[in-house]
Amino acid sequence: MIKVGIPRALLYYQYYPMWKTFFEGLGAEVVVSPPTTQAILSSGSSRVVADTCLPVKVFCGHVLALVGECDYIFIPAIRSVKSKICNCSKFLGLPDMTKAVIPESPPILDIDIDINKGKHELYQAIYKLGRRFTWNPFKVRQASIAAWQAHLKYKQLMSNHGLTPSQAIERISNTTEVEPKTPSGNPTPNQATIAVIGHPYLLYDAHINYRLIHRLEQAHYKVLTPEMLTTEELELAITRLIGGAYWTYEEEMVGAGGHYLESGTDGVIGIMAFGCGPDSLMMDIVHRWAARLRTTPFMSLTLEEHTAEAGVVTRLEAFLDMIHRKKRRRLKLCV
Repeated sequence: MIKVGIPRALLYYQYYPMWKTFFEGLGAEVVVSPPTTQAILSSGSSRVVADTCLPVKVFCGHVLALVGECDYIFIPAIRSVKSKICNCSKFLGLPDMTKAVIPESPPILDIDIDINKGKHELYQAIYKLGRRFTWNPFKVRQASIAAWQAHLKYKQLMSNHGLTPSQAIERISNTTEVEPKTPSGNPTPNQATIAVIGHPYLLYDAHINYRLIHRLEQAHYKVLTPEMLTTEELELAITRLIGGAYWTYEEEMVGAGGHYLESGTDGVIGIMAFGCGPDSLMMDIVHRWAARLRTTPFMSLTLEEHTAEAGVVTRLEAFLDMIHRKKRRRLKLCV
C-alpha cells in the first residue's frame, strides 16, 4: 500500500480530515509526522535562511521527520480558496521550496489550488493528483466528494460543539463519542472567558506557543478559538472592521478578533509569527479595534524561534491577573 506523508504543520489543522479522507479513498495509507519537538524545530531551521518565518521552519522539520517513513509527501500550493483573496507567498511556493532545501525528501505530491482560475481548473488539478493512485476518474471523483463532506463535517463539529481542531480530529478518529475538553455552553458567573485568535499552526502547536491553551485551561478559564465561530459570524465581523477580506485566512485574526472583542469575553489574546507581514497588519487592525471599543482587554504575543518560555509565561500571568481583578471588581458592583 502506498504511504502518503502529511506534515503536522501549517495547514494541517485546517484540512487534515479532508486530505486523509481523499487519500484513503484512493487506497493509500496516511502517515502524519509526530508533534513538534525542539529537535524537529532545530532540524527545520538548519535547512532555511535565518529570515524564514517560524511556521515554515517548523514545517521543514516535519518534512524531515517523514523522510524514510512514507512513499510520497503531500504539499499543496494553495494560492486562493476564495475569489479575489490572496494567500501568503509561503503557501504559494511551499512545494518548490521544500524540494530545494530538502533534496532527500520523498517525491512530493503537489497540487495548485486557485479558486480565481475557476472550477474547471480546480477539478483538473484534483484529477491530476488522483492519477498518481488510479486512472479511474470515477474513483477520484468519489474520493474528492467524500473529502469535501469530511471537511464540512469537521468545521461543523468545531463550531457546534466548541471544539479545537485537535479535539475535533480526536473525536473523528475515535469510533466512540469523545466529550470535548473545553465545556460548551455559557460559562459560570465566576468563570472568565479568554479568546485566543491567530492561525491554527500557531494556536495548536503546543511546543512553539509553550502550551498556551493548556495553561489557560489549567487555570480554569474557558478558552474560545476562531474555529468555534461559524463562517457567517467571522465574515460579519470582518465586514464591520474593514469592509472585506484581502488575505486568505484573515477571518482567523480579524474576524475572530472583532467578534470576540464585541461579544463580551473577558479578554482576547492574539498570537502571530515574527516577521510575518500579513500577520502584523491583521493584528494591528484588531489592536486598534480593541483600543476603540475600550471594553475588552487585548494582548498580542509574537512568537519566533528564540522566544523564551519565561517571557511568554510572565506576560500571560500579568494579563490573567488583570482579567481576574477586573472581573472581581465587576462582581462586587453587581452584589
